[in-house]
Amino acid sequence: MALPVAEWQGRTARLWAALEPALRERLAAASLQDAVRLGCDVLRSKEEEEAALEQLCHRAPTGKKPEAASWYREQGNREFKRGRYQAALRLYSRAASHELPGSPEVSVCFANRSAALLHLGHFEVCLEDIARAESHGYPDRLLPKVLLRKAECLLCLGRLQDAQDFLRVLESKIALDGAMTTHLTRLKKLSQLKVKLGEKERCPEPAQGEHGGTQGEPEIWEENSSISGASSSLSLSFDAERGRHLVASQDIMAGQSLVKEEAFVSVLCPGESLALQDGDTAWDTRATNADLYCHRCLRQLLASVPCQGCSYAQYCSQDCADRAWQQYHRTECPLGALLLTLGVFCHVALRTVLLAGYAEVSRLVEGSHCGDKNLQNPEGSCRPLSEADAGAGSRGVPGCDSSGRYQSSYQALFHLLPHTEQHSPEHKFLCTLSVVALCKQLQAAGLEAAVLSQESPQQCSKPKTCEKTSEELSPELKTVAEAMLRHMLQLQCNAQAITVMQEMGPGDGAVVDKKPVRLATAFFPVLSLLNHSCCPNTSVSFSGTSVTVRAAQPISSGQEVLHCYGPHWCRMRVAERQQLLRQYFFKCRCPACLQELQSGVKSVVSIRNSFCCPKCRAQMQGEEDTLCCSIEACATSASRDHLSGRLQDLQQEIKKALELLRVGKADQAIKKLLKCRMDAETFLSPEHLMMGEMEDHLAQVYATVGKWQEAARHLRKSIEIVEMHHGPSSVETGHELFKLAQILFNGFAVSEALSTIQRAEGILSVHFGPQSAQMQELQEMKACLSELPRNILQRT
Repeated sequence: MALPVAEWQGRTARLWAALEPALRERLAAASLQDAVRLGCDVLRSKEEEEAALEQLCHRAPTGKKPEAASWYREQGNREFKRGRYQAALRLYSRAASHELPGSPEVSVCFANRSAALLHLGHFEVCLEDIARAESHGYPDRLLPKVLLRKAECLLCLGRLQDAQDFLRVLESKIALDGAMTTHLTRLKKLSQLKVKLGEKERCPEPAQGEHGGTQGEPEIWEENSSISGASSSLSLSFDAERGRHLVASQDIMAGQSLVKEEAFVSVLCPGESLALQDGDTAWDTRATNADLYCHRCLRQLLASVPCQGCSYAQYCSQDCADRAWQQYHRTECPLGALLLTLGVFCHVALRTVLLAGYAEVSRLVEGSHCGDKNLQNPEGSCRPLSEADAGAGSRGVPGCDSSGRYQSSYQALFHLLPHTEQHSPEHKFLCTLSVVALCKQLQAAGLEAAVLSQESPQQCSKPKTCEKTSEELSPELKTVAEAMLRHMLQLQCNAQAITVMQEMGPGDGAVVDKKPVRLATAFFPVLSLLNHSCCPNTSVSFSGTSVTVRAAQPISSGQEVLHCYGPHWCRMRVAERQQLLRQYFFKCRCPACLQELQSGVKSVVSIRNSFCCPKCRAQMQGEEDTLCCSIEACATSASRDHLSGRLQDLQQEIKKALELLRVGKADQAIKKLLKCRMDAETFLSPEHLMMGEMEDHLAQVYATVGKWQEAARHLRKSIEIVEMHHGPSSVETGHELFKLAQILFNGFAVSEALSTIQRAEGILSVHFGPQSAQMQELQEMKACLSELPRNILQRT
């Protein structure tokens, strides 16, 4: 979660209420510097609050537990024997994260994991795990089994000479072993491998790229000379109403890349748990974001490299683990439980300071004291840019360097608006106590020197155990706390959720259903220049820790480039959107909001997601608790609460149907979904989004059992409803067309598959670019279909 756990929020709220009124007034009006000083005073006099926070940390342990490692390894063995190799893989990784570094047990975890990887066909990664097992002292008595696995991987990878050389060495090693009887099975398998090797040597290798997917044409990109990571087709502007913002300096085509930026900082969100196996256990066996993605680069994990100091952080490679340790994790590692308790925003604030370095943090914090009000509202001190300013490199815009260039740097990040005066006093108090408590723990753990970059990573590799302290924070840590408080307040308006398309369900079907999932929270200084619109003209996509902004439609020269902060006009009524946007301290005046706010104009969402009359199927209408049929002659009425209750019951029944599909009961899932649809038709409008979702679920179930025509029929209905709500060129429509292309491809409906692929490419290339994974898969399907004999193409 973004903010601290509910218990800590509750304690700070009660503490705020108990303060003297005069002190509350001082805290409410305090500058960031004074807020930190007063926060230190409050915590010094309330040692029981720190003790309570320490107790809360026990709920999120991040230390290594060898007994947990043994249990996870056994659970992994059980899943492996059942043939559930993906689940076994996760459990072996969890076991490795709990083993002490350098222990023989961790080598067994890597070896067991390599067996799962072999079964899953990940041969290169299997070889890496075998090497890890060997380097960590894998027992000699078990070594032949692992070495034979290595030979098999080399063979499967087509590395014939390496496989042949290794098999000779392995054969000699086994022959020299006295206990030959224990290796009879392995010798038999070895001889089979040698036969396969001979066959492979006689068969010519296929030419590289002969049947590979078509690569999309690389797009032309010219970077802006004044804004790092931005296209040369953009310019940085400022006015009193919109603040800093980006404007098209020339006509822009749909699909053109406008911003390519690497996050200055990102922190993985723990995320929701995904069950790995059934039943309650002593330790949690569910997979979360922490198990699925690299904690540094956010790549999807296959065989993770665990942190040597804690059981929480995991990485995609040793290189990522080493870089994270040097840049920030050597400081964060002993504070893992505290960071999970204080929330992602506090974690992002700390990591931002660590990445920036104390020298830069101190320079900017001290500079802010000279004009604190300007930095609370930096744009208030700036005048609009004239042509002369633009030619001089936008030197009048906050966040630009001395040459007038706006870079994705800490200086630009520091100048993002914290909205100190707009935040509620209670929220500022919560953030203040959280960063002060964290800095006190940094001091108590002996990590202050690491934060100030006064020790090398080697000197800091074994930090002291955290202990409660009531000592006064050093001046340097007060500076760090002030910067962290600034960043926590900035995050409410400037945090960017990094999302990823995550597979829903087992992921082993011919049609893969993916949904966007929040993966991490990040600061993107250049992306933060984009203002909000409920009807944006851009589309945002992520790859690891980098973001790409593309034009979702043609943008004329002089037009502002706009990004949706979440509330989109296709998904919410204007009242709901305005309520959600209050956290950004502005009232949206985009065309969609202005149109809906006019008297007599009803939201498209209200019309399409309406209830229908149970008698004549006309739309139900009314603003009160009782809804009436829009056809006067019908005069049917119904309680809004009653209809809303029916909708909730319907959603629960759909969940049950999807659970039936998850456990392999497809026929029962189909029956329940068809019953749900029949029930929905009696009270939901035909274009209600829920009707589209049910058609999508029915398509998924029919595809699971190989009934491709039925699956395609239901998905076409889903696409019709999605187009009504989001538009024919929307990313939502593109995702649905992608699924339809998969169904038609598997059902051998060649002509329709090719036309659907073409349409999906036209939409998805605009939103994600020609090199995206979905585009590559579409191109591979098209290439495969195009190679079919002409007589088959003519028949289909």
